[in-house]
Amino acid sequence: MNKTERQTALARIINQKAIGTQDELLTALREAGIDATQATISRDIREMRVVKAQDATGTVRYTLYRGDSESQLERLGDSIREVGLGITRVEFLNVIKTLPSNGNLLAAILDEINFPQVVGTVAGHDTIVVISPSVEAAIWFNTQYQKAFA
Repeated sequence: MNKTERQTALARIINQKAIGTQDELLTALREAGIDATQATISRDIREMRVVKAQDATGTVRYTLYRGDSESQLERLGDSIREVGLGITRVEFLNVIKTLPSNGNLLAAILDEINFPQVVGTVAGHDTIVVISPSVEAAIWFNTQYQKAFA
């Protein structure tokens, strides 16, 4: 099986089942007749921009990040309003608190936008650290998104 076929099957499984771990994903792939290693699945997850997010039932599951027709900035603003709890600037960093299980999703959106004021993000379960190249850049970022948390 080639990479494209495997990733197509992976996307289909993620869309059809509530898969929350790589072990569950590997099991589902094996049940579909696809043998893959954990390292291969990890690469596929990264390449396909698969993130963990809470679904409508509250279950944390893998989902495909989509940057479709909605503008990235609008999506970021909407996501901050939906899952963001607060933002605090510390020197050249901004720390964003989110609802549980939403740090990775919001960080993926931030990373996708490629702000010049953001060097990178580090995401956890409910916290994102946004790293800026300077204090001024961090102030700009904080000012732009402070109002979304109000």
